[in-house]
Amino acid sequence: MLHFVSWRGDFTRGIFVSSQLNCNLKLAELEELFSEYYRNHPFTRLSRSPIFLKQVVNTNLCLVQLEQAGERLVVHTALDNLLKGASGQAVQNMNLMFGVEECAGLRLKASYF
Repeated sequence: MLHFVSWRGDFTRGIFVSSQLNCNLKLAELEELFSEYYRNHPFTRLSRSPIFLKQVVNTNLCLVQLEQAGERLVVHTALDNLLKGASGQAVQNMNLMFGVEECAGLRLKASYF
């Protein structure tokens, strides 16, 4: 069973989600699986430390952080809903459709570094 929990907070932009599922793999194995899967995805990054919305606001990035609580895997994700969730995703898709470099026009810097 998968539990999908989106967070509501005092922020004007961004989506923060924590998804939970049962998993008996070790955290190191899971981080390796996620790292390998997202290796060629330029806008998805795995973080080994806690993630914050400020790290993705004004970017086309999706940050992913894994946490393990007993036999439950918690996958935290953060993205800017106006860029990665809408306009940035449209530009990324257009780039791919027309054979333009996937990252063209999307190398944006977050407000927080």
